[in-house]
Amino acid sequence: MSKRVLILTDGKAGHENQSKAFARALDCDFDLVEVHFKGAVCKAFSYLFDNLGLGCLGLLAAKDTTMSALCARTGYAAVLGTGSGTFYAAKTLARRLGVKCGVVLYPRGYRISTFDCILAPAFDRAPAAPNVIEIPANLVANDAAFYAKGTEAFRARHPDSGRPALGVIVGGPNKCSTMTAGWMRTELTQIFAAHPDLEKWVTTSRRTPADVEAVVDSFPFDYKLLYSKDRFNPIPAFVSLARVLYVTAESTGMLSEACTFGTADVRVLDNLNPGPNKFRRFAEFCAALGAKKIDLSAPFAAARARLGL
Repeated sequence: MSKRVLILTDGKAGHENQSKAFARALDCDFDLVEVHFKGAVCKAFSYLFDNLGLGCLGLLAAKDTTMSALCARTGYAAVLGTGSGTFYAAKTLARRLGVKCGVVLYPRGYRISTFDCILAPAFDRAPAAPNVIEIPANLVANDAAFYAKGTEAFRARHPDSGRPALGVIVGGPNKCSTMTAGWMRTELTQIFAAHPDLEKWVTTSRRTPADVEAVVDSFPFDYKLLYSKDRFNPIPAFVSLARVLYVTAESTGMLSEACTFGTADVRVLDNLNPGPNKFRRFAEFCAALGAKKIDLSAPFAAARARLGL
């Protein structure tokens, strides 16, 4: 019988999916509960309280339940969380339940020594500690069945032509990157010139600006998914089937997926703002991998040992 863990989520899909991936890597079933600080002041106090060794669940609220009800639960082997909205909650609730606590991403500002296990991406440059386990990329919750289902759905829309394919995954601007129509036109022109014999696929995202999406639409792709017009997700098929996969540099989650699954040679489209930062460090790491894939078996084994699982 599989052990069960409690995942505390802040409601952000990117964080929640990493916690699910962590639980699956530990071979554990899980329950999922959304938690939040009661306000910005409560979050600020959590740093102070934690450094004083105080666990105060009164700073927190849980969706569809209460913190008292969570404290009354039994049968969990550990409490997991990802992101700054869950670090204090996961540690505090784990203490109340008498189990260990594991988190993903580096919990800056909190007492590191009192987490049982921290999976910290290398680009965060976390300091070395016995409970800090470095991972090369973000965790991805998908599995073989997910990719098989996605590929089948994609082939129903775009049958196999027998030609090897190239995929382009376009994200959008954020605090670390820009994306302009001119830049996109230049990148796509170079991609088409460099790969004349490959079938070409592209997908945009909810973050892709309208003028950039218009540029994408102007190129003669063999398969084209514009997010503004169609919400189908072709990315599982891109990851599974493409020989070469281009991904915009700000898409750390997508780059992690492309570098973990499939067999594609991953290329990074650099739309990052100037200057060194963790996003650039990660993009450079992914670009250096090429077709080599990330192996997380050793970090996961270390995490199981730290959590006693």
